[in-house]
Amino acid sequence: MLRLAAQIAEATACVRSQWDRRPRVGIILGTGLGSLAREIRAEATLAYEAIPHFPRSTAVSHAGQLVCGTLAGTPVVAMEGRFHAYEGYTHQQITFPVRVMKALGADTLVVSNACGGMNPLYRRGDIMVIDDHINLMGDNPLIGANDDALGPRFPDMSCPYDPALIEQALEIARRENFVAHQGVYVAVTGPNLETRAEYRFLRRIGADVVGMSTVPEVIVAVHAAMRVLGLSIVTDMCLADALEPANIELILATAAEAEPKLRAIVLGVVGAMAVS
Repeated sequence: MLRLAAQIAEATACVRSQWDRRPRVGIILGTGLGSLAREIRAEATLAYEAIPHFPRSTAVSHAGQLVCGTLAGTPVVAMEGRFHAYEGYTHQQITFPVRVMKALGADTLVVSNACGGMNPLYRRGDIMVIDDHINLMGDNPLIGANDDALGPRFPDMSCPYDPALIEQALEIARRENFVAHQGVYVAVTGPNLETRAEYRFLRRIGADVVGMSTVPEVIVAVHAAMRVLGLSIVTDMCLADALEPANIELILATAAEAEPKLRAIVLGVVGAMAVS
């Protein structure tokens, strides 16, 4: 981690050479959610391969570019496509863009994902606002020597997701009249989906949904003293006693259909920052 600061500085300088504004919010757009990027009034768009030390996104439906501009009147920098451990990247590589967002000036991270629902009260296409998580990925982006300039050695995780942003997101859902739950996200490495026994285990330890991302980025955001809003789209139901084979095409279609709900939340939360 001690050489990380120089890499962050190099990547940040590259972005600033194309876009010299200070973002208030960093946004990570997950599976099927890239269309939100079209809401951004783009002032610069950088392919990941053009930014020093950025990995390359290989996941299905992930565009692989950094979009800089304004969203609902607020300066933002958005990842159109993220990185995953199952692509072969380390957690330090996965979370590197969050470090760059912070260095550019963002103090809030909005992160979205597609997930499998294990809470029987949830339905396919619902939104879940994350209020806590469980890390079962077998790794942590903070392992190694700590650079105190980037954050503390032992960051507190008692409240990784900002309560005010959670309430704001839930209020927007109520106002727009769509279902938004508040619950726990568990992260696993993947890329295979879980067995029935694994779904039973994950549910029993307190998780409402399961996915293969988000937690590393949130850990680094907390380490960097950023506020975090986490949003999940339930793209399939993973009930152990009524489990059906996964249909990736249906998962992507569900994410696309539910995307307007997520877009309403993000636009509402980010737009409120423009007037604060």
